[in-house]
Amino acid sequence: MADTAAALDLEELRAFVADVLDVEEEDVTDDADFVEELGVDSLMALEVMVVLEKKYSVKLQEQEMKEITCLSKVHDLLASKLEK
Repeated sequence: MADTAAALDLEELRAFVADVLDVEEEDVTDDADFVEELGVDSLMALEVMVVLEKKYSVKLQEQEMKEITCLSKVHDLLASKLEK
């Protein structure tokens, strides 16, 4: 699955997250805090996680969801899951 991890494109992920959150892509910077800067609530966060799980065929734990606060952390988590 290393090929899948290598194929995890940050810009594609940014566009995907922006679409799910219904915000502009440029607002989803690598370090923009989802809650503080983008107004993500727990329901929106859950929606993002479910959609990511389906898109990338991974299983994300509740604890991992709490750690994901910005795009770069989403990318790092998905990359580590896809490498397994």
